Amino acid sequence: MTAAAYAVPSILVFVTAALLILVGALGVISVKNPVHAALSLIMTLFGVAVAFVAQSADFLAAVQIIVYAGAIVVLFLFVIMFLGVDRNMSVSVEPLVGQRAFAASGVVITVAGLITLMATSHWVSGATSVSGAALASGSGNVKQLGTAVFTTYLFAFEATAALLIIAVVGAVLLARRERHVTPEEVTP
Repeated sequence: MTAAAYAVPSILVFVTAALLILVGALGVISVKNPVHAALSLIMTLFGVAVAFVAQSADFLAAVQIIVYAGAIVVLFLFVIMFLGVDRNMSVSVEPLVGQRAFAASGVVITVAGLITLMATSHWVSGATSVSGAALASGSGNVKQLGTAVFTTYLFAFEATAALLIIAVVGAVLLARRERHVTPEEVTP
């Protein structure tokens, strides 16, 4: 087959995935209802899964759907519903003093760290960096994946699990806090 025979379907899949990702991402940041934002996030994650399938990364596409769209976003929806989306919140009242300055400094530190990592890592593009190291003789992908997760990336794996647990505990504590309803919040 010629290269042109592969070009049209590949371009259509890429455009579809890109549109799903972009429309979903714009929905996440533009809608006011947090449930709709979470649903837009699911659309974005589905678009990323389509892009993974187009690159023949079927395992990553399955993980994208099962773990991220299936578990993490459901956790977000659970927390949103648990906290109550029907309450009117005043953005002029800052519940934690100094949280905006703390968040801004966190963003600056994160961006500076990413720029430093990109500048010092000497990332290259090409087939070797995409496919990674060649498989050792006699070992399979699953064994190498397990070895990497439980040795090299164990700290990152455990830190992610701890952050998810902390998020759930924080949501439960926030939901159990007494709510003081003002007369403006009561609907007739």
